[in-house]
Amino acid sequence: MRLKGKTALITGGTLGIGKAIALKFAQEGAKVAILDLEVNEEWMQSYKGEMMGIVCDVQYKSQVDAAIAQVTETFGHIDIAVINAGICELTPFLDITEEAWERHIAINLKGAFLVGQAVAKQMVESGVHGSIIHMSSVNGMRAENTQAHYNASKGGLNLLAMSMAVELASHHIRVNALCPGFIATRLTQAEIDNEAGIKEYLKTIPMKRVGLPEEIADAAVFMASDESRYMTGHCLVIDGGQLIKLA
Repeated sequence: MRLKGKTALITGGTLGIGKAIALKFAQEGAKVAILDLEVNEEWMQSYKGEMMGIVCDVQYKSQVDAAIAQVTETFGHIDIAVINAGICELTPFLDITEEAWERHIAINLKGAFLVGQAVAKQMVESGVHGSIIHMSSVNGMRAENTQAHYNASKGGLNLLAMSMAVELASHHIRVNALCPGFIATRLTQAEIDNEAGIKEYLKTIPMKRVGLPEEIADAAVFMASDESRYMTGHCLVIDGGQLIKLA
């Protein structure tokens, strides 16, 4: 098991990609702490003391700090963090409200900063050679319509990951970002169910299919493990070839 003896923190870990990563990490031997708005999921109970859930809204520093303290009190320290919590609302640029803009930045970017900084401080204090993984998107590398606020937050997230990688390398902490393409989750289900629309959209993906959360989880294990020990500041695209076709 590639993560045996490690403790992993995952934000937004009760659904979709976050849940797939939590399950995969547990299967690989890690103790897992999930931070989310709701954490009373029955599937977590089957992992007994090896998985814990903490209610936390990542856009608030006080909640983040309290959650990190609870994780370290329970598991001792944090070796791995997957900063996955995020939102995406489809809205034409001219119709995006200030409130919607601020909400996307607060959760997707500010929240990633708050969790990343808190975890990094804990890793430095504990002397952990850690791995921090930001969940970004191909939208952080190219623009897609009706998502200006989301695109901007993910573009900023990529540069945050790179900046953290530069400064934290001397502390033996690696920081990378995963950039998924179109993945089958509850957020994309309506688009997938639109038979005519998804058929047209798949033409932009060379592999001609939608990605699965488990495929992102596999990449997260690689980034979290020693298999990627010489890798930092990288934004890994997992999109079935969509980005190169749209570039």
